[in-house]
Order: sequence, then structure tokens, then C-alpha cells
Amino acid sequence: MKKVLFAGWCLPSLLAWLAATGWAAEPNAVAPRGDGSRTPGVHRIPLYAESAEPGKLGDKITKDMSPALPFSLRGTCSECHVYSHDYNIIKKGWHFNAIDANVPPGRPGQPWIYTDVTTGTQIPLSYRAWPGTFRPAQVGLTPFKFTQFFGRQMPGGGPGEVDTKDDTEIPRQIVSGKLEINCLSCHDRDAAHDQAEYTTQIAKQSFRWAATASSPLATVSGSAKEMDDTFDPLMPDMVMDDKKRPLVPTVTYQPSAFDNKNQVIFNVSGKIPADRCYFCHTDINVDQCGNEKWQGDEDVHLAAGLTCVDCHREGLEHNTIRGYEGEANANVMAAKTSCKGCHLGDENGNRPEGGRLGAPVPVHKGIPTVHFERLACTACHSGPWPSDTTYHVKTSQAHGLGTRTVNKSPNALPHVLYPVFAKQAPVDGSATAMRKIGPHKLIWPAYWGAMKDDKVQPLDLTTVKNVVAPALKGLAFTAAGTWAEIKEAQIIEVLKTLAGSVKDGKPVYVTGGTLYRLNEGGTLASYRDHPAAAAYTWPIAHNVRPAAQSLGVGKCTVCHSTGSPFFFGTVAVDSPIASLSSLTKVQYEFQQAPHGRTWAFAMSFIFRPWFKVVAIGSAGLIGLVLLLYGLRALGAAARVLAEQEK
Repeated sequence: MKKVLFAGWCLPSLLAWLAATGWAAEPNAVAPRGDGSRTPGVHRIPLYAESAEPGKLGDKITKDMSPALPFSLRGTCSECHVYSHDYNIIKKGWHFNAIDANVPPGRPGQPWIYTDVTTGTQIPLSYRAWPGTFRPAQVGLTPFKFTQFFGRQMPGGGPGEVDTKDDTEIPRQIVSGKLEINCLSCHDRDAAHDQAEYTTQIAKQSFRWAATASSPLATVSGSAKEMDDTFDPLMPDMVMDDKKRPLVPTVTYQPSAFDNKNQVIFNVSGKIPADRCYFCHTDINVDQCGNEKWQGDEDVHLAAGLTCVDCHREGLEHNTIRGYEGEANANVMAAKTSCKGCHLGDENGNRPEGGRLGAPVPVHKGIPTVHFERLACTACHSGPWPSDTTYHVKTSQAHGLGTRTVNKSPNALPHVLYPVFAKQAPVDGSATAMRKIGPHKLIWPAYWGAMKDDKVQPLDLTTVKNVVAPALKGLAFTAAGTWAEIKEAQIIEVLKTLAGSVKDGKPVYVTGGTLYRLNEGGTLASYRDHPAAAAYTWPIAHNVRPAAQSLGVGKCTVCHSTGSPFFFGTVAVDSPIASLSSLTKVQYEFQQAPHGRTWAFAMSFIFRPWFKVVAIGSAGLIGLVLLLYGLRALGAAARVLAEQEK
């Protein structure tokens, strides 16, 4: 009877929860949790085209369809992953939610970097509120334009699904379609999956065709960018170029991909292989390896047989664990899959949790505890071994690695430097958390802006392109895609030209940690280390080196010496202005440490071996004296006892 009463009491609450989450309205919904089996399911399903009505399935795609339409993953996956429910959960995940201003930004990460050698521009952009980056809207990039620039290394969603509010872009978005979340970017394990073709379609503004083109099921020709604003993608009129090739985006499905029920098989899995991650998350140290990946070592975790998703876990909500200490916005596994979580576990727990997935449990014998208070694990274990100066690194997001139009020159913009041992920025605005020192990547922003009340805002990129580029005519460009040198006389000319375009404030140029502006007399004034010109840094965790190659292994002077790269290595300054590009900063400046104290502390380690000799010698001398006096005391005691016996 009690069980019946309890069930009756719970049922209204359960029904209310189901209604609130949308499950009561979805009679055919599949629960977002699996049944626990580790066997991957077979995805033999029909394909559906994009629907003109939200929440409805589009036309079913068959091998005989004419004209063939691209499939929509949102619609195709909806028979199991409920159209309005699961998709709306997934798009709130970390890879898709940057556009949502209500999402906490988390620890600063790699920005999107817009570069233009013709205007001397290299500017970090992010929809997340990371200090040192700019919102795309601040430089005039709408979500539609942002997607065309950077969608190459995005798995769809985010800005790609935002309805444009620009009147000139509305018809273009109707033609191109939106860039839906492309599940295949990560989950497709088919060897024929072609993510480079995905990027090609995005460059052509063929957003709705991109996922189809990347799959092994079809090929796509033509370009939405070539179509006029009246083009109807659902009822296309065939347009050919002078070589009789279709200009209209045209889908050709592989007939063999369909079975007798017009279903196809997607070779997808939740156990995502590292190769799928690499397209957006690859680094290459071009100073050490050039573009030759075989010359570099793989992360020790991957070499041991782990894969990216063993640490960077997520559920249906796609709230990917980033893996840093204090990560509060990820899922319940965040603490367990950080460096400390895997290797040490919860030190206050009732059961041993360290050594997960075969991770060695470090002893850190002889290392003072202050190191663990002031240094991140990555300070000793991650990134390249520090040298006297920083290296240049190319990354997928910054340089479009893996795409078909990538500039393979090691000097191609943007110029990203590492490792820079800097204090990590506060997470989510928390100023109370200990800011540990760790290795970072760094870029020096270079942009034209307007200064008002000592605050600088970048100018609209269209204005910069239309005004600055013509004023900088005659720059010596190279195929390497590196900076073309800008003279200070040219900066004066550009700032004078920009004066008519800047309505609020004074035009300035920021580069290499320096701000340039014109004095009242028209001469050029420069302000080195201006806050608006500060370098943007973001922490790195990979590649992780084995313990035998960690900093400090064997001796303290790897870091604690006056010649140590950790404290006294130089950080290059990057700029198209020759006088600035020859400057350097020192590592301890990014650790906010004073030079005198840092040098004196390092200097003390020169004499520490002597301190040990003196200490051991002094202890031995004291021991000898104590022994001598002990023997004398023993003799005196013996004499006293002898006299008493008499």
C-alpha cells in the first residue's frame, strides 16, 4: 500500500518533468541515455532533405530523386534523436554555444585570428568574453561572414545557424542555407569522409550542401556563391560554365549507397578516433619540424593507446570537458579527467581514484610543495622543451591546416609563438583563484583602430580594406604569406587618411605591443607596452611529454639558473614594422615577476651546492665536537664512580 501511495505521489512530478523537457509531447522519442551496451549501433536509416517547416521532416531522398537534394542531418537523425529535443540539447554544447552570451566563457582559449597582409592586420576574435579578444561584430563581421571565414574548422551550428539581420545578406542566406551541426565532422568513421571538401563548400557559400559533400554518400559540384539572389535551391534551373560544368550546386548520390528500402548506412560511433579531432586541433612546431609531422613526437597519452575522447568526454549535451583545474561548467566527469583527477585522484576520497586508465601515479619525490601551488601540471610536462627563444607554431584553426587552399609556408600569417610561461588568466572572472604558471601560445595583435578616452576599438574590416589597403600600396608581398614591411612614414600617411573615416576618436595603429597615433602637429607618437597592444595568450596542454622529459628532471637548475629559458628565455615580438620585430620580451615578465628578485633567486642556486657542503661539513664538525665532549663526560663520570667505590 505504501508503494502505491509513493508511486501516486511521484507520478505527477514525473509527468510534469516529462512535459517540461518535451518528452511528453514526443510519443516516439528515444531516451537520450543508451541502454549501457558498448556495442555500437548500426545506423541504417533513410535520408531526409531540409524542411521548409521547422519541426517537420523534409522530402525523403531516394537514389532516383531528380533533382537530388542535399540531406539534412538535423532531419535525417531525427527519427531516433528527436527533432526538436535532442538537437536543441546538442547545440548548447561547447563546440556550438559560443554565440550564446549567457554561456560562461570558461578559461581563455584559442581565438579565431583574422589576418590580412595587405593592411598589416592580425586580430584575435571570439564570441566568448575572453579578455584580449574582440567580438566579431566589433570589426563588422556578421555571423554569416564569420561562418564563411572560419566555418572551415567548425562542426557547424553556432554562428552558422543564426538568422542574419543584414538586409544584403538575407537573400544570400536563403541561397546558401544555414550551416547546421554536422554530426559527421566528428562521428563519421568512414575512411572516405572528406572534411577538406566540407571546407571547400563553405568557401563557396554552399552551407546546406557542405555535410553531404563531406560524406562518402555523394559528390557536390557547383557553387551557391555563383548564384544570384533569386536562385531557388529546391527548384534549381541548370546553369553551365563555358566548359559545360554545372554552376548550380548539384548533388550526385552513389547509387550503391542505397539499399532496396532507400536506406543508407552511416559508419558513425561515439568513440571518436583522434583523426577526426586532428582536422581542427593540430599543432606543428615549424621551427623544429617545418611541416613534417613525422619529425615530431605524438602526445604521450595517444602513444600509450588513449584517444582524445578518453579525457575530453561528453554526453548527449555535448558539454565537452576541456580538462583544466577548476572547470565548473562541464559535466560530472570534469574533475576526474583533469591531470590531477587521472593521476592523483581525490586525495580526500575514501577510495583510490588515482591511476585511472593506467595513468602512473607520480611521487614527485624531493619537489617542494610550493611548486604545486604555483605551477600547473603542464608547466613541467607539456609543450616543447623551452629554448632560449620562442618557437613558431602553426595550428589548424589559425592556419587552416588540412584544407585544400592552405599556405604551406612556415612563415604564413598569423604568427603564433610558444611556449610562453605565463600566469593563467582568471577563469570566468574569478580574481580570487590562484593563477598558476603554465605554458601558453601567444600572438601579438596588429590592427587599425580608434582611440577615445585611452580606450581603443578596432575599425570595421571593410573600412580598413577600403581605406588602408590603397594607402599602403607598394608593399612587397611574398608567396610565403608573411608580413610585408610597413614603414613609419606609411603609418603617418594611413592615419591621416583614416582621420576622415573615424567619426568617434582618433585613428591609431596597434602592433607589436606598441600603439601609434598622430600628435597635434602631425608627427608620429608611439607608446610601447600600451594595454591595448598587449599580447593575447592562451594555455596549452598538448603535446604531453613523458615524466623522464619533464622540466626539472634530474636537477633544479633546469629552471633555477640565470640562464634558464623558463625564466630568462626571450619571447619574440611580432610586427610588420622592422624596428619592432627585432625587439624581445623576457619570460618572467609574463609571470608578473620582478627582474631583481627572479635573478637573485636563480643566482642563489649557483651557491646551493656549496651551501650543502658547508652544511654537511658543519654538521660533521658539530657531531665531532659533541662526540669529543661526550667522551670527556663519560670519562669524568667513570672517575666519579671509581672514587665512590673506594
